Amino acid sequence: MPEIKGARYIGEFLVKYGVSTFFFKPSVLSKTLAQMDDLPIKRVLTHGEKSAAYMADGYARASGKPGVCGAQTVGAANLAAGLRDAYMENSPVISLTGGRFPHSKHKRPYQEIDDYPIFEPLTKANYQIDEVERIPDLMRQAFRDATSGTPGPVNLQFLGLHGEIENDTADLEMIVEKEFTQLPSYRSYPDHELLDKLLVKLENAERPVIIVDSEARRSGAGKELSALSVKLSIPIATSTGAYALIPDDHPNYIGVPGTYSRSCSNQILSKSDLVIFIGSELGGQITHFWKLPVPGTEVIQIGNDSSEFGRTYPNTLSVLGDVKVTIRELIKKIQQDKEATSWLLETRKIVEEWKKEQSVFRDSVSSPMRPERIMKELGNSLPEDVLLVCDTGHSALWVTQQLWINSKSWDMIRCAGSLGWAFPASIGAKCALPERPVVCFTGDGGFWYHIQEIETAARCKIPTVTVVNNNHSMNQEINVYTAAYDGNPSDKWGDMWIFNKVNFSKIANEMGAQGIRVEDPNDISSALDKGLNTLDKPTVIEVISDINALAPKTWTP
Repeated sequence: MPEIKGARYIGEFLVKYGVSTFFFKPSVLSKTLAQMDDLPIKRVLTHGEKSAAYMADGYARASGKPGVCGAQTVGAANLAAGLRDAYMENSPVISLTGGRFPHSKHKRPYQEIDDYPIFEPLTKANYQIDEVERIPDLMRQAFRDATSGTPGPVNLQFLGLHGEIENDTADLEMIVEKEFTQLPSYRSYPDHELLDKLLVKLENAERPVIIVDSEARRSGAGKELSALSVKLSIPIATSTGAYALIPDDHPNYIGVPGTYSRSCSNQILSKSDLVIFIGSELGGQITHFWKLPVPGTEVIQIGNDSSEFGRTYPNTLSVLGDVKVTIRELIKKIQQDKEATSWLLETRKIVEEWKKEQSVFRDSVSSPMRPERIMKELGNSLPEDVLLVCDTGHSALWVTQQLWINSKSWDMIRCAGSLGWAFPASIGAKCALPERPVVCFTGDGGFWYHIQEIETAARCKIPTVTVVNNNHSMNQEINVYTAAYDGNPSDKWGDMWIFNKVNFSKIANEMGAQGIRVEDPNDISSALDKGLNTLDKPTVIEVISDINALAPKTWTP
């Protein structure tokens, strides 16, 4: 084979593995970036390493393909911090970073620090490339690790503060393993004896509930799960990470349980005698810190990682397998659809009563706006095939409680806990899905984190639409600081959660985007339509909401 420079090899490798965008903060792998002049890879220069990681994460979650980001040694720690959310949500992100030169180690050269250990707790795998000949196999291994089993971020540290090993030349063989270019890399099949036992359990339970989590979304199992719920007449819930998997008008859908929950969902879950967690790690949020289901309730887990079985609840039964395949095989065993049970009818009534209670807020004409009304208007206006990118905190609470979408073709990705993730993640998501409408929903508290990336989206002509719930505060912290003052706050307590009143639409316009300010809920639909039909620049829509409007507290037994 003819010799090839490391830089050219890296660029061609990324193309072969289906990577269409590289998110970076200079300067790392500069020769590789230069090679992209004539390669079909979009280069997105960000204003911070953390933003680059978030964009790659949004790209990965939106497309199911690995997202790639990069930073030099001095910025590597910032990039690592941005991988935290990808790690928590099992997202296939690959970071390319610079590493120390052997001849300068321990001599305190400018900007040098040993960044390699920083990536250890934040990645599924962490590799050093010290010889150009190792670029092919370790890049393949990075994609293999990122997409196989339980997905997760991987770091590749290239020799040289800026990855100067890319300048070396060698005979480098191009091997492409197509199965590791997207999720899931493999679909494992379940044990049919276990499926038989599972079916007996489901058919005999008096008050079963199905809870669907992120792994089911990655598996693309929405259609199968919806059918299973109908065939067995079992109420079904989704986590925030799988929120769009079941349409809100599905007759058996009971909402989102756990901490970011609808009260009706937790009420139903507290009455259940059997809970089937599908594609879930049973973490603290979906169970509200392991309070729901209540102790003594039978628990079954279905998923592709046996190490999660029984980790937080003792399982009655565990089934190992890809979610889509497993549910499809289970459905084949159902001989006759089950009629609606008294339990299912009871759950439908609880959900219906909860929705009626929400009308006073969803129909509110108050000014500033109630978030529930904002959610109602968005739910009525978003396109059928929208990808919604949602922040954490109040943003996720409002969305999962009040954004009722009946479409089977919409999708949602939500950050796993890093406030500020959503806006840069939506930029990455739009790069992955340029033909699909991508809408970000965040609060002003989250938007402030990476507001400078408006310029990035404008410069790179990435037409996202960002809806900012602007109440000039982080009012989700009100309860925290009320408790800190033992219920009697001082007149200085606003120092800890109130911002200056700022007009984001003016900032957006100044940065080259389209800014729209909305103070009347009747104008939300037209603003959204204007943003979605603007294809040459991003749009920021700030909706002015009530600082005193707080999401309801989590319902517990």
